Amino acid sequence: MAKESGGVTIYHNPNCSTSKKVLGWLKEKGIELKVVEYLKTPLDEAGIKSLLKKLKLGPRGILRKKGEAFEALKLTDKTTDEALIKAMAKTPVLIERPIVLGPKGAVLARPPERVWEVV
Repeated sequence: MAKESGGVTIYHNPNCSTSKKVLGWLKEKGIELKVVEYLKTPLDEAGIKSLLKKLKLGPRGILRKKGEAFEALKLTDKTTDEALIKAMAKTPVLIERPIVLGPKGAVLARPPERVWEVV
């Protein structure tokens, strides 16, 4: 299959089954990909804000509440958006995955089938 134009960026965690599934689907389709392993190359606060703008979400929209990091940082419903963004920049595992940017927009691919909304 020919590569599709436009390219797609996936914010990927190789330890996440949903993220691996979405990445596999995109590769099967022959889509030109930029894979960002955001745990190895974390986004700074400006990068997170830019991503949120593309997603049209607030920080709670991509906040991963499962796992030790969320509990250890004692984040609550009262935590400000700015504090959440700072926490995500310092502790990128707090960012839910996979996030996919494509020619038709950006999406948190949960459930994974949502990826088709943007590619």
